[in-house]
Amino acid sequence: MITIGLTTWKEHPALIGGEERPVTLTEYAGRLPVVELDTPFYGIPRQSTVANWQAAVPDGFQYILKANQVMTRHDRQHPLEEAGITAAFDQFIMAIQPMVTAGKLMTVLFQFPPFFNRTTANIQYLRDVRLKMGKLPVAVEFRSPSWFETPGMTADVMAYLQSLKLTNVTTDEPHNLNDGIPLVETVTTPELAVVRLHGRNAQGWFNQGTDWRKTRTLYRYSEAELQDIAALVKRVAQHAQQVCVIFNNNSAKDAAPNALRLQKILGLHWQNLAPQQLDLF
Repeated sequence: MITIGLTTWKEHPALIGGEERPVTLTEYAGRLPVVELDTPFYGIPRQSTVANWQAAVPDGFQYILKANQVMTRHDRQHPLEEAGITAAFDQFIMAIQPMVTAGKLMTVLFQFPPFFNRTTANIQYLRDVRLKMGKLPVAVEFRSPSWFETPGMTADVMAYLQSLKLTNVTTDEPHNLNDGIPLVETVTTPELAVVRLHGRNAQGWFNQGTDWRKTRTLYRYSEAELQDIAALVKRVAQHAQQVCVIFNNNSAKDAAPNALRLQKILGLHWQNLAPQQLDLF
């Protein structure tokens, strides 16, 4: 099974005929079967909020939720003590229970910061993540190239993630020796593989000026690039029960058009869409 989704549901006019207004969750769920939410990264939501999310979509619709920034250790200037980190994990797990119970949680995405390098402490922290998250599905996206320095090192890291039952995210983004990670096709959990596409705008990605957050994902994949991505997804699908592709190249609202085109290339038709939106097809 192959699914395709976007980051957040609101800013994708291509899903509603180009109308310049926020897309509703129901409208989104009528076109695509999965969405990634970064809201929990900035603040752990209330359980009632998560319950509303899961109740607003049809059975079979799936969410990828970003782990909170405390859980991914983004604040290195004011790091919390172990007790504070554990408390964040406990609060997060309690908050997402409605979605877990409803079977609508695809995975929790731990997108680690660029300074989360391959160190002994961070290798141990990955094990701590698994212990704290219990049996919940967890996907890991590294942003430091230190995890991929050599093919042998990459293989060792992937074997470690496999032993922990952590899904390594296959990531497409600009990269060099000091920043970003290479595109490495991996399947570390047979149940799920995740492919996240940030675009290939190297100038916007590496130059962290005042408009960095607006320009780093300013990119539209070409037809040839989407054909290559489709081939990659097919290869990955040979080793995973489910493959989820997330487009994050949305600085100029290119994510949805690219996602819908990839859907056509792969010939995908999903049955779990919001019924009130089926007339859009």
